[in-house]
Amino acid sequence: MAPTRVLDAAARAPGRRETETALSLAERMPRLILESRRVAATLAHGLHGRRRAGPGESFWQFRPFVAGEAASRVDWRRSGRDDRLYVREREWEAAHTVWLWVDRSASMGFCSDLAQAPKIERALVLALALGDTFVEAGERVGLLGLSRPLAARTIVERMAETLAADPSGLDEDLPPRAPVARFDEVVLIGDFLSPPDEVRARVAAIAAAGSRGHLVMVVDPVEESFPFSGQAELHDLEAGLSLRVGDAAAWGEAYRRRIRAHRDALGEIARAQGWTLTLHRTDRPASEAALRLVTLVAAARGAG
Repeated sequence: MAPTRVLDAAARAPGRRETETALSLAERMPRLILESRRVAATLAHGLHGRRRAGPGESFWQFRPFVAGEAASRVDWRRSGRDDRLYVREREWEAAHTVWLWVDRSASMGFCSDLAQAPKIERALVLALALGDTFVEAGERVGLLGLSRPLAARTIVERMAETLAADPSGLDEDLPPRAPVARFDEVVLIGDFLSPPDEVRARVAAIAAAGSRGHLVMVVDPVEESFPFSGQAELHDLEAGLSLRVGDAAAWGEAYRRRIRAHRDALGEIARAQGWTLTLHRTDRPASEAALRLVTLVAAARGAG
């Protein structure tokens, strides 16, 4: 039997340090930031910034002046060393935008003794680590429905502050219907325990403009194996319903079939939109899922 616990709203909700308990998300956020930095540091550079000419601020390269260009573009100092005219090109690093969303609803507070961390903490660490990694690779990163995309070195701190200031997200188990541009990348991180039809409708709405996306299903190992026997009482953390089970061991097989069917439905939803589905168990290192996501985004960019 694996003991389990559920983080209450105070443990999932950010708030002022003076009024929240020691388990509040705001108080845990500095530790989660450090953990996300550690995860980001372990990632291989699977996603490289595509530095190319454009309206950036950093110098990229000199190239020969082309007839018809404005004379103001000529770099006269460099041209003075040669018999040719040269233009000083600057780099454009933020060629794409990556949108991140983290499910912070009640079911994400679930945690068993078999897990390394509650689902909500793992989801936050993954999102912050991915944000840091993508910005380092030259991407713009934004929180879906919460913040505009940025390519700031302080992206992790900014994301953490935005999440800590958003209590409304504690009641939402599906991503918002926020506008996403064509070719943007979307990474949705949650347990996706909502009915498949609701997930399908929300994913279709986000993908409608032509964005590419990735679902990251975060699960506790107990949610996979259901290692219970004897009498048990099950609680629906979202709806507040309870179910008393007389023989948990016998009921467990039916539960596992339903979980497999639900996951298959999520996989079909992702495939229908050309998206990917990643299953991440909280008894595994966060770096495994982060590296897979970086690789998937790089592969999608290469295919595009």
